[in-house]
Amino acid sequence: MPDDKTQEATPFRRKKAREQGQIARSRELPAALALLMIVMVLDDFAETFITQWRELFRQGLAISRTQNPENILYLMERTVRVSGYWTFPCLLVGLALSIFGNVVQGGFVFATAALTPSFARLNPVTNLSKRFSVAGISNFLKSIIPMVVIAYLAFSMVQRDWNWIVLSTMETVRVSMSWLLGRMYELAWKASVVFLAWSGVDYLLQRTQLSRQLRMSRQEVVQENKDIIGNPQIKRRIRKIQLQMRRRMMMRDVQKATVVITNPTEYAIALKYQPGVMRAPIVVAKGRNLIAQQIRQEAIWHSVPIIENPPLAHALYRTVQVGQAIPPALYVAVAEILAFIFRTQARNRAPAAARAGAGSSTRRKA
Repeated sequence: MPDDKTQEATPFRRKKAREQGQIARSRELPAALALLMIVMVLDDFAETFITQWRELFRQGLAISRTQNPENILYLMERTVRVSGYWTFPCLLVGLALSIFGNVVQGGFVFATAALTPSFARLNPVTNLSKRFSVAGISNFLKSIIPMVVIAYLAFSMVQRDWNWIVLSTMETVRVSMSWLLGRMYELAWKASVVFLAWSGVDYLLQRTQLSRQLRMSRQEVVQENKDIIGNPQIKRRIRKIQLQMRRRMMMRDVQKATVVITNPTEYAIALKYQPGVMRAPIVVAKGRNLIAQQIRQEAIWHSVPIIENPPLAHALYRTVQVGQAIPPALYVAVAEILAFIFRTQARNRAPAAARAGAGSSTRRKA
C-alpha cells in the first residue's frame, strides 16, 4: 500500500512521542555552547593562567635539580592544585551550558521508555547496518561540513600570517609563544562560532526530520480521535440513555410536585413548594410539546393540580432550569397560584374532616 502519511502530527501524537523521548534536539548545540564559553573564560583569565603555569614550570625546573622528596611532593601537590584550579571551573561551565542547551531545545523531559533496556542496541550487526544506512551516512556527512569550514579558516590564517611564520625563527621564544597562543585562541573562538552556527542548522534539520517521522495518515487521525474523544455512535447512544434517565427521574419528581403550570399545550412546568421548608418554589420538571404532554399526563395520574397560565409558563420555561428556584420577579405570580391551590385544598379537606368527626361521635354514642 502507498504511504499516505500526509497529515501533520496531532498534539496527542506529539505528546506521546515526547513521553517516549522523541524530541528534536541537536547534540552539537550543548557542546558548541560549552566550547564557546570555555574559550571566553580562558581569554578573560589568560594573564593569570600564563603567570601561574610559568611559575609552576619554573619551580619544577628548580626542584628537579634537587633530590629532596619533600620538594618533589610539594611540586606534585602544586601541579594538582593549579590543574584543578583551571580544570574544574571549565568543566562546571561546560556542564552547566550543556544542560542549558538541552533544556532550551526541548525542555526537561524524563522519558522512562528511553531508559528501558534493549538488547537490540547491543547487536553489532544492527549497529553496523545503522552506520552504513542512509541516515548514518547523512549524519557522517553533516559532521564533515563544520570540519571543512574550520580547516578552511585554519588555512586562511596560515596563508595570512605566512610571512611572520617564515621570519619567526628570528624572534625570541616568548614572542613566538605569545603569537602562537594568540593564533590558537583565534582559531578556537572561530571554531566555536562555526560549531554554534552549524548546531542551529542541525536543530532545524532535526525538527524537520522529527516532524516527518510523526506524520500520520487520515485513518490514524480518525482512529486517534475515536480513542481520545470516543466513537461518535457510542457517544450518541450514551447521550440518549442519559437523556432517557433524566426524563424518567423528572417524571418521578412530577409525582411530588405542588402544581403544574401549562401554556396549555406547548409548555408544562412542574413546581414544588413546601411552606416553612423552602424559601422559594423549585422547578422539578419542564418540557415542550411531547414532554409537556407527558408531564400533564403524569400530573393527572397522581392528582397534581394543573393551572393554565401561558405568560407565566413561558417565563418559567425560558428563565429557570430544572432544580433551580424561581426568580424573585415571578414570586408574586407564583404565590397567587399557590395560595389559590392551598385554599382550594383546605376547603376540600374541611367537609372530609367534618364527616370524619361526625362518624366518630356516632360510634361513641353507640
